[in-house]
Parts: sequence; C-alpha cells; structure tokens
Amino acid sequence: MGAIETKESVDQFIKVLLVDDHEMVRIGLAAVLNTEDGIEVVGEASNGMEGIRLAQAYKPDVVLMDLVMDGMDGIETTRKLLELYPECKVIVLTSYLDDNKMYPVIEAGAFSYLLKTSRATEIADAIRAAARGQSVLESQVAAKMMNRFRQPKAETVKPLHDQLTEREMDVLKCVAKGQSNQEVAEELFIGIKTVKFHVTNIFAKLGVDDRTQAAIYAHKHGIAE
Repeated sequence: MGAIETKESVDQFIKVLLVDDHEMVRIGLAAVLNTEDGIEVVGEASNGMEGIRLAQAYKPDVVLMDLVMDGMDGIETTRKLLELYPECKVIVLTSYLDDNKMYPVIEAGAFSYLLKTSRATEIADAIRAAARGQSVLESQVAAKMMNRFRQPKAETVKPLHDQLTEREMDVLKCVAKGQSNQEVAEELFIGIKTVKFHVTNIFAKLGVDDRTQAAIYAHKHGIAE
C-alpha cells in the first residue's frame, strides 16, 4: 500500500516565519496559518534582529515581515535577511502604503506586499504563490507602482555653462577671480576687445547681467579655480 500524505508530512510544508512586534498579530497569524494545508509556522520574532536569527536557525521558505518595528525596521531586516539567506521569500504584511516605506522594501528584495486588512485566505494564497516563485501585490500597491512607471521621466537638464566654448570657460574662470578685462587679456594673451566679446557671450548664455552674477554662478557650479 502506498504512503498516505498527511499533515504530519512536514517535508511537504511551506515553512513560514513571522516577524512582527505585535504579539497578538503573531498569535492570530500563527493560529490561522497552522490550520492551512501545506503551511507550517516554524517561528515567531518580535523584532528584526530576532527575525534574522530565527531565519538562520529555521531556514523558512517564506517570511511574513512587518515594516514598522522598534530598532531595526522591516526594510533593513529584509535587506540583511536576504543577504544571508537569499533563497527566502519575504512577504511584507503591513498597514502602510507610504511611498517611503513601500518602494524601499521592494528595492530591498521583498517578494510580495500585502496589507494587514487582507483576509487569512489571501495571506495563505500569497504564501503558496511565493513558494512557487510568484509575487503577489496588494491591488493598491500594484496601482501605485503602475502609476509611478507611467510618469514621464524628467529629461536631464544640462547646466547653462555647457553652452560655453573652451575659451569662454577660461574667461569665466578669470572673471570669477575678480579680474578686470585688462587682467583677463594679459593672462590669456588675447586682446581687450576679444575679452569684452567673450564676456558679453558669457552673460547671454548664463542669463546673468553683470560680472558679479557671473562670478557667483562660477563658484556655485565649481567652475572657479
């Protein structure tokens, strides 16, 4: 007679680690998930450091990660955990949809992102999906990410001094040192009229009205020597 698969077939379980600083959340999740077929909660951590330690000890397939915790937050915990144990799949389970939390934790390697308002069956399904290598994103998270990618990328604006010729850059450096037209002419071995010509062009290209503004621009952009 062939072997009968039972809930005691531990090797077939998806091992799950809970990392959340709220004890009641952990108790509730563990109670619900341990009733789900093929899922076993192997450990519970109340903070990031404990989560990393337990992950190394139990080698879970999936970690349910809170974001806001005392000490090491969920973002840093996710980053460090995956550096040590890259095979693990981190599912963020949080109350937050803030951009300053959502995007950094995804960049840190989070595999899926769910809200704590999710139903128990949805969390269980996300765990099974993660074990299969499939990400699950809360609908609001997916919408925010799609909107972010749809936004047109701002074109790189070149600095105004990129329009200056090499000689005009030389003149601007002299102006930034407070040199008069005569002093510029002597240093660069060019005529006074040529200096005045370059200075006029520099003012026009930089959108400044006088030598003081040109000098300020040069210092601000690291052109002055």
